[in-house]
Amino acid sequence: MHTKTDILLAAFVMALLMPWNVLTQGTGPTAGADALFQKGEAFEQDLVITAYYSPLPDQCCYIRGSLSADIELNGEGHHGADGTEVYPGMVAAPPSYPFGTRIILPGIGTVTVHDRGGAIQEWKSAHRLDLWAGYGEEGLARAIAFGVKRVHAVVYPPGTPQPTESIDLAALEAPPDQLRPYLSDTTTLLDIHAELGQKTASVVFLQERLKAVGYFDENVNGFFGPATQKSLAGFLKDMALAEPDTTLTEISAAHLEAAFRRVDAVDPIAFPVDPESAPARVAEAQRTLRFLGAYNGRSNGLYDKPFKDAVLAFQKNQGIVVSDSAAGAGRIGPQTRARIIALWRRKLAGIGATRLIAMRKIDQIIAKRGFDLRQYLGKGDHGDDVRALQKLLASKGYLENENVTGKFGAQTELALIAYQKDSGIIADASDAGAGYAGPATLARYRQDVRHSLIQIVRARGWNAI
Repeated sequence: MHTKTDILLAAFVMALLMPWNVLTQGTGPTAGADALFQKGEAFEQDLVITAYYSPLPDQCCYIRGSLSADIELNGEGHHGADGTEVYPGMVAAPPSYPFGTRIILPGIGTVTVHDRGGAIQEWKSAHRLDLWAGYGEEGLARAIAFGVKRVHAVVYPPGTPQPTESIDLAALEAPPDQLRPYLSDTTTLLDIHAELGQKTASVVFLQERLKAVGYFDENVNGFFGPATQKSLAGFLKDMALAEPDTTLTEISAAHLEAAFRRVDAVDPIAFPVDPESAPARVAEAQRTLRFLGAYNGRSNGLYDKPFKDAVLAFQKNQGIVVSDSAAGAGRIGPQTRARIIALWRRKLAGIGATRLIAMRKIDQIIAKRGFDLRQYLGKGDHGDDVRALQKLLASKGYLENENVTGKFGAQTELALIAYQKDSGIIADASDAGAGYAGPATLARYRQDVRHSLIQIVRARGWNAI
């Protein structure tokens, strides 16, 4: 069912996009819908239309900060109030509109009433309607882009001759950039889902990462098509990962995110490296090959026989030379250095990926135990999320333990402002967002909770948590 809280996605978009006088002025019939439906014939009616969506796990972002919060806002999103599975062409209408009512919406399509919503009511000069806009990021982007539309519609009650239902969601814009304002600065590739055929903000995120690390040279458009697939395949090959190139898995996401985080790092070894090179350059090459497991001697800066033999063995193993007498054998030139750097980047990405996956495991533990904040919080809110925030504030000395009540009041607000200032989230209590747990505050909260659990794992192992 399309159940909604007081803060309605549709109402939120409406407030941003359309002034009240535009919503309330009318040109069509103003009679209540009950009287109109009792006539048993089609009628014309002014409608104000917004859109809602069905949230999915692993979206890049949510309108209220998390999957659970968006489910609370929009409902589970699987079925309408009459039990019909959601589909393009389903709308939520006021209770006076019987299920099965069909409506022609000029410029949009012909839809059917199968759903309800707390804010979907009759107004003085128009009736509210909410159009189902699809699943996941695409549905959310479409709902936001849809905004608010006022149309003069034709309503066909059940039992009257009805037009054929017809609507094409794909014809309604769903630009991925609509979700950019809801994307947290701390979002990583492990937080999203992207697969072949999608056009979403998550794919934008993936393309931007691939471009940054040098694998994607097309325009970033949010479409996971052949160009993105080819780029991802090239990265996976260089990382020696047997992961599919049609979807972003946890392993491929972790490696790509780790590679992205090192994109500005300076690669080691300036070639050539040979017996005539400066000791510092030789020592750097020795350290790098030892890191790769291709040399087990000392970093003494001497291009001695053990090190030359190690370089030669590496070249043979990598197919760079076939014999001791081949050109460049035992010397680090451009081709040998390129291979060393490729393997060096691969190993560092692997190390970084392992850490990122461990962090994700900790995040999952945090969520499972109810320590995670699932929505943005402000004064007047209450519940387990508020209690979790208060516990953190109390553990850091910003709030007295007796104020851990689950109710966001003045003391919690003051404590949160102090926490935000000390964390660098705000500079002053008059700053926008002061005393409100929005994206930046939730990100810092998660960072602090993570840190405490990491300390436990390092000291006592995973079983300790």
